[in-house]
Amino acid sequence: MADPCSFSCVSSCVTKHLNLALALDFERRVIRGTVALTVEALRDRFSSLTLDSRDLQIVSVSANGQAARFTMGPKHSFKGTPLDITLPFDLSRGQHVIVEVTYETSPSATALQWLTPAQTAGKTQPYLFSQCQAHHCRSMIPCQDTPSVKHTYYAQVSVPKDLVAVMSAMRDGQEVDPQDSSRIVYRFRQPVPMPSYLIAIVAGALESREIGPRSRVWSEKEFVDKAAFEFSETETMLKTAEDLAGPYVWGQYDILVLPPSFPYGGMENPCLTFATPTLLAGDKSLSNVIAHEISHSWTGNLVTNKTWEHFWLNEGHTVYLERMIGRSLESEQFRQFKAMGGWKDLQDSVNTFGANNPLTNLVPSLQDVDPDDAFSSVPYEKGFALLYHLEELLGGPEVFMGFVKSYIQMFAYGSATTDEWKNYLFTYFKDKVDVLNKVDWNGWMFTPGMPPVKPQYDTTLADACIALSQRWIKAKDSDLSAFKESDVKTLSSHQIIEFLSLLLQEEPLPLTHVKKMQQLYDLNASKNAEIRFRWLRLCVRARWEEAVPMAMKMATEQGRMKFTRPLFKEVYNFEKYREEVLRVFVAHRAAMHPVTSGLVAKDLKLDANTASL
Repeated sequence: MADPCSFSCVSSCVTKHLNLALALDFERRVIRGTVALTVEALRDRFSSLTLDSRDLQIVSVSANGQAARFTMGPKHSFKGTPLDITLPFDLSRGQHVIVEVTYETSPSATALQWLTPAQTAGKTQPYLFSQCQAHHCRSMIPCQDTPSVKHTYYAQVSVPKDLVAVMSAMRDGQEVDPQDSSRIVYRFRQPVPMPSYLIAIVAGALESREIGPRSRVWSEKEFVDKAAFEFSETETMLKTAEDLAGPYVWGQYDILVLPPSFPYGGMENPCLTFATPTLLAGDKSLSNVIAHEISHSWTGNLVTNKTWEHFWLNEGHTVYLERMIGRSLESEQFRQFKAMGGWKDLQDSVNTFGANNPLTNLVPSLQDVDPDDAFSSVPYEKGFALLYHLEELLGGPEVFMGFVKSYIQMFAYGSATTDEWKNYLFTYFKDKVDVLNKVDWNGWMFTPGMPPVKPQYDTTLADACIALSQRWIKAKDSDLSAFKESDVKTLSSHQIIEFLSLLLQEEPLPLTHVKKMQQLYDLNASKNAEIRFRWLRLCVRARWEEAVPMAMKMATEQGRMKFTRPLFKEVYNFEKYREEVLRVFVAHRAAMHPVTSGLVAKDLKLDANTASL
């Protein structure tokens, strides 16, 4: 089964181990690297292989120490360039060869963001971080860049001595760089096989605090105490996840809080979850992102989607586990409430893409599709909705969680496709095949738009949000005096988020209403990014001009795509400010993450290459 997003030849050979030696050059914004790939031949008379690369300068290639011929194929828009290597000898099936590639990355490598000191909290040292999911590892390391291949890795990373390096692996000591006494070499080992997209590296003025027996939090010193407070429940969540899914196999579970331009809420890099600083709300209310990343230690990292077309196997199961953790730590009503919110997020994605867009299929075809363009809440929330629907049909959460745990054990350390998952489901529930045969599998998996069945969620925690949002929607100007400051006092952060989400699903509110809402609820003062994001969208839609600079400020002060892309789009749709939005984007583009700036440019209908208007 070929991976449409990779040039690698996984039917003829697989990588078993990577040995990396990386030197970070902050002046030139490049990594000089040597990677030794231990490759196993899967067929006889094996003498050539293809690796993925993107914007890499290849210096030399050797096989078991002998020089090997290599050529670079034609460059593809998002897949990069195939690196074709001819071995100076043949291997037979089962034999290993060590292929060593010496190379240098490009300053525009899509996996990397190089920050100037001014773009950091501390303002004195530069910073580098990587984000390889889905297909960006090849811009940092020539490799078989497909989730169908799993390997262990060892790494040595040389950085200037004022910086600290961390990776998605166990720390294995440090020493002064023998080549340059002004630098330090940090060492890392990852003994658990994992796909290339989970290789991650960070270097900056980092500090850490212990937050549990197997956990530390890492960030610049300006954030480290705040982060230690925000993520203090980590061990409780880990234990809860282990009770649900089985033992945690990765040893350490650390959290790294990145600078604001990090494009995602979190990234489940093994041993070291990456987290956006937008989670630091001061009240632990956004810890579901950490529950989500912890859950990936089983679904995603231990059992991995074989290609990105099966991304829902990673994300649907991870959302399911994340909400089961919420059920254990809070209540079943809380899980139901979160599931309802997720259904709304799915509706938003389907509306954005269009109900007939094949990218809203649970299992899309990604032939000639950039996985970054396909990213949305569909695999998360349509995936969750299918699993929840099956849970209801098959006997409830305990019964279905038994299946999920068994599925994890069955496919642990490997990769799976939707068919393999489904066959295992039918095997596990062999007494209930009649029930499973009634499921509209085609409607769920290969049909665009909303799912064929809407689960009936318990609305207990949502009722107050629904009632308050309905009052605002129905209110005439003469009714506004009936609203009170106390309306939101009894609501949790989760419920305020839900209240605003409900309002965003309706026609825009009159300007008088949002002004009154601000006067009473003072939502401008909220430090919770999820609340602020929805509130500012609501204000811009109501054409409140004072909200425009606040929305643009939020869109550019942090770079989490979940917030930045809709905020830019929302102001872009306010005709009067369209020119202003384009001006703000062009002014901030250079400081943005390469994936974020590329997608915002598409959202604003700009040619990806126009640096100026």
